[in-house]
Amino acid sequence: MNSNTITREQLAGMFDHTLLKAFATKEDFRKLCEEAKELNTAMVAINSSPVKWCKEFLSGTSIHVGAAISFPLGQTPIEIKVAETKKAIEDGADEIDYVINVGELKGGNLAFIEEEMRQMVAVCRENDVLIKVIFENCYLTKEEIKAVAEIAKKVKPDFIKTSTGFGTSGATVEDVRLMKETVGSEVQVKAAGGIRDWETCAAMIDAGATRIGTSSSIKILEGWDQAHQG
Repeated sequence: MNSNTITREQLAGMFDHTLLKAFATKEDFRKLCEEAKELNTAMVAINSSPVKWCKEFLSGTSIHVGAAISFPLGQTPIEIKVAETKKAIEDGADEIDYVINVGELKGGNLAFIEEEMRQMVAVCRENDVLIKVIFENCYLTKEEIKAVAEIAKKVKPDFIKTSTGFGTSGATVEDVRLMKETVGSEVQVKAAGGIRDWETCAAMIDAGATRIGTSSSIKILEGWDQAHQG
């Protein structure tokens, strides 16, 4: 996808329209889903608790409900991540975004990261659900980012993802490009965290991202409109 030729509809269809705040209410999720319907986004990105509500709010549409698992720290055992995933799918989740155990990665335990990914991908494949692996790049070296991307190239989740948006920084063009160059055509890349305007979004797309996680979908589309006036 090229940001210079992308249509407004194609852009909206790349968005995971996001609400992950701890204080979000049922009415906030209703508003999120109404916005997603109006924009025709790919998905609403939420924590696992409100999945049933959002599935109900989006009934009759093609918009997916995506559950964030072990969010935002990733510091739960593999079996708990799997159990939370199964519950989210039971409640209606169409997509799963889970956070890797960054501590295990920083300790050099790549075998753990691969086993975690294999189990998470397996439960999603069994249920015909898309799965995205959140790296949380702000805590990782370039070598660690590449190492996890190499594991993903073998295990083949649907997406690898830059960030939760709750770390010390979010997506960078450099990291998106590194992730995409590593996985090639085997896996897609989702950029998330700090993407709040069209210029930043366009840069992520041109670096190789095919999904954009953002709570600023409306603002980004307004920026696209301004860029394409006349």
